[in-house]
Amino acid sequence: MLVLLPPSETKAAGGDGARLELAGMSHPELNGTRRELVDALSTLSSDVPRSLEVLGISERQVDEVERNAALWSAPTRPALERYTGVLYDALDIGSLEPAERKQADARLAVASALFGLVRGTDSIPAYRLSGGGSLPGLGTLRSVWRPVLEPVLAEADDLVVDLRSGAYAALAKVGGAVEVRVLSEDASGKRKVVSHHNKSHKGRLARALACAPEEPATVEDVLDTASDAGLNVEREADRKLCIVVR
Repeated sequence: MLVLLPPSETKAAGGDGARLELAGMSHPELNGTRRELVDALSTLSSDVPRSLEVLGISERQVDEVERNAALWSAPTRPALERYTGVLYDALDIGSLEPAERKQADARLAVASALFGLVRGTDSIPAYRLSGGGSLPGLGTLRSVWRPVLEPVLAEADDLVVDLRSGAYAALAKVGGAVEVRVLSEDASGKRKVVSHHNKSHKGRLARALACAPEEPATVEDVLDTASDAGLNVEREADRKLCIVVR
């Protein structure tokens, strides 16, 4: 099973890992594009005003530009420890037992605007780049990643559970993936799409799938695992699931 997670804009600082080494990352067929993007982003950081404009951030976030300037020299952390925020708080990777952490590293992957796809054990620096953005001279990240990332994801023979947000799902389609959305239901039974807080529920689902003693292999297994974790998940279509929050 492969569970695709969205990244987060916020990232843990620092780390005790060596500097970025693409050769040691999973999916080495992505390294050419990774290097091109890391070089472009680090070069862009020399022009702070332009960086702020391209990244869509304010002067108060200039430290994000400084992070990008140090991409090749900054210390690294395992990817599942680098990303922070609501989804990753719910995933709570630090609380997993060693055997569960090993499963999480094998079953979970993060969609990344900079690295395409990172596994839990891939060591990466802190950075700022959003999936819906673009870089000077390269164009949109969607146009950069789709030709190289889609073939990689197409090779996933096992069940794929796609928890990515829209901008990151657009970087590469995954045929046959199980898609998951989150709806809230009020006392009258009326349902509506959950926006920000959907991340927490997706994080709980990711944790349940990562920690399941038997690796889920079918949609029915995903439903059973979610139910065991106290999540109310319904099947809307063959490969479309809905977490209902009441």
